Amino acid sequence: PIQNYSLENDCLEDPASQRLTWNKPPKSVLVIKKIRDASLLEPFKELCIFLTEVKNMIVYVEKKVLEDPAISGDENFGAITKKFCTFREDLDDISNRVDFIICLGGDGTLLYASSLFQESVPPVMAFHLGSLGFLTPFKFDTYQSQVTQIIEGNAAIVLRSRLVVRVLKENWEKKARMDEKGIILTNGDVESSRKAMQYQVLNEVVVDRGPSSYLSNVDLFLDGHLITTVQGDGVIVSTPTGSTAYAVAAGASMIHPNVPAIMITPICPHSLSFRPIVVPAGVELKIMLSRDARNTAWVSFDGRKRQEICHGDSITITTSCFPVPSICSRDPVNDWFESLAECLHWNVRKKQNYLSSEDEEF
Repeated sequence: PIQNYSLENDCLEDPASQRLTWNKPPKSVLVIKKIRDASLLEPFKELCIFLTEVKNMIVYVEKKVLEDPAISGDENFGAITKKFCTFREDLDDISNRVDFIICLGGDGTLLYASSLFQESVPPVMAFHLGSLGFLTPFKFDTYQSQVTQIIEGNAAIVLRSRLVVRVLKENWEKKARMDEKGIILTNGDVESSRKAMQYQVLNEVVVDRGPSSYLSNVDLFLDGHLITTVQGDGVIVSTPTGSTAYAVAAGASMIHPNVPAIMITPICPHSLSFRPIVVPAGVELKIMLSRDARNTAWVSFDGRKRQEICHGDSITITTSCFPVPSICSRDPVNDWFESLAECLHWNVRKKQNYLSSEDEEF
């Protein structure tokens, strides 16, 4: 897809220097609203009126948003909705029609926006109108001036790396052998013409034991080499962005999104020495059920598309070539530490009182 933006970085060592500039004035915007949240109706309407009437922009929304009775039944808002362009999730490709994205909701809304784009993602401006808001740095109170600044360009931006995940099902290959003629490889395997499932993941890939009472038992490979077998409740493979989500709850360290890395975090491992580890972003990870695993495993991608993994299935994970350009309120460093303090209350404790020289004598 043709991009209407470019990224400038005067110094690779300083993430605060990364800026967003437009090749030409942006004309179209995708507005994503958290579904089934009545408190977002008025902010959504107010923003859309501003974008269409004041900024003369083409506004894209999901088709299901306009099917909401609270929106479709509003006669005063009807003139605005007629100007909207709609699309359907997983059916319509709008990657080359949208200049940037505005999210209204919480962190889950941004994750959902990421899932709509399997290749390049337009810059995302996320307003904090949800519950947590670690990934949503903008306050809606001053949205007009903030949106205007983004349209004018030169905004600070952070490139949030994603994982590209490929799931290959062994039963698909067996079915292909029965249904059609494959190509016999040198090792005697049959190459199926069926494509593996592929996902772009912003937070994490989670492999767990599902409803089984047995420990999960999966082999973890790095660049083709078996590095360990995970026995426990499961394993989390996360991006730096995802390191502050499920991974941190499982005991992982928090990684700034500008750090090129992949975090591997066990979930309740049956080994006291199995600590979370960080590997370079360029490696390829593969997860498979161990031969002696007593049960299947389950995998999910940013909490969605949950499915069962059986013997012979494989999950291949590496860093995607298509990050999410996330627009900052201030800059990548200050936004991140503010989120740590406000959302996760990082290192919050009651401070020690000052000790005077007289007190020291006692």
